[in-house]
Amino acid sequence: MSSNSEINTEKFYHGTKADLAIGAHIVPGYTSNYGKRKEAKFVNFSATMDAAIWGAELAVGEGPSRIYVVEPSGFFEDDPNLTDKKFPGNPTKSYRTKEALVVVGEVTNWEGQSPDKIAGMLAALEELKRKGIEAIEE
Repeated sequence: MSSNSEINTEKFYHGTKADLAIGAHIVPGYTSNYGKRKEAKFVNFSATMDAAIWGAELAVGEGPSRIYVVEPSGFFEDDPNLTDKKFPGNPTKSYRTKEALVVVGEVTNWEGQSPDKIAGMLAALEELKRKGIEAIEE
């Protein structure tokens, strides 16, 4: 758990298909990209490019996958959808917040996953869905 009052030198990233401008605020309340696609109560972000790339490539929508450099505007915590269930200790450095993320830049020179790797992840997610396993709803 952290807040913007602490000194933090890490860069944070948010992967999406939304076309956002510098200074834009990413806030909860939009349809989630995952699970049952309910209204998102949190905004997710990461301190690793790999996690941001997955977020960008798995996001729903028609636009190109994008990765933004973001700054949290308030309290944030480890994302329990990943840390508690899949990766104890938060090696993916994945977080969530109910506060706005402020877009401070865009990463334009990133390399995506291979088509085979994306297809494998989509198949694994579809299998979880078939089994009735959804993202944690809080």
